[in-house]
Amino acid sequence: MRSTSGARRALAALAASTLLLTGTLSAASVAHAAPAPATITRMAALGDSITQAAMTCSSLTSCPSNSWSTGSTTSVNSHLLRLRAAGATGLTNVFNDAKSGAGSSALLGQGQTAAGQGAQYVTIEIGAIDACTRTVAQMTPVDTFRANVQTALSTLAASAGAPEIFVASIPSLQRLYDLNKSSLSARLAWSLLGTCQSMLANPSSTASADVARRTLVQQRVTDFNKVLEAACAATAKCRFDGYAVANYAFVKSDISTRDYFHPSLSGQATLANITWQKTQWVS
Repeated sequence: MRSTSGARRALAALAASTLLLTGTLSAASVAHAAPAPATITRMAALGDSITQAAMTCSSLTSCPSNSWSTGSTTSVNSHLLRLRAAGATGLTNVFNDAKSGAGSSALLGQGQTAAGQGAQYVTIEIGAIDACTRTVAQMTPVDTFRANVQTALSTLAASAGAPEIFVASIPSLQRLYDLNKSSLSARLAWSLLGTCQSMLANPSSTASADVARRTLVQQRVTDFNKVLEAACAATAKCRFDGYAVANYAFVKSDISTRDYFHPSLSGQATLANITWQKTQWVS
């Protein structure tokens, strides 16, 4: 009887511990669940010319109204518009803090700006500029990229209000090259504008040195994306896109014919759609 009684007490204690652990895990899950869209009133976008929607207007300038993140253009159906449609009717404080030409070294400053703006939701698309340099040797080292991203994310997470963060992966530069390498107009634009020469220099060349160079650039992009994934996973309230952008096979209509590099208006809509599906409110 004593051993049976002791076994019962042990089972009861185990059940109580299991219940307590389950409750704790449930509470943690709730604590880390994304807030209802209706509670989001402030958002900010960080990054580079992609988020500024460069090359989608009538001139070679940024056009943030067409941005995949904070744009107001209905055909793009940005994260901003999707949040409002999901109930965030009070989302009226919207900031596009991205800067054309910004690399990962600018991310901390942009994050500090977003924190000062009280952003509750922050999107990040960064890294293309770190790989798009004049030469392969000038690309940002992976360790430097990692330090830049980790510092920026940890600063955002530690800011007052600790916003929900969404990190998009970097698109395949090799895919962008492959799409238009046979286009005379694209090759001329890449040369005249000096676009991403680490990848796009000598676009017609099939010499082993040029093929190897392009492979090195794309490998650096792959390494950067792994950094983004790991850094986001280590940051509270951060969601990575699961390589949605990196793995997407862009088509020609997704690319602007102004520079044959940046997303077109429909390309911005594509970015908005494939990234939204991976946000805190969908996946």
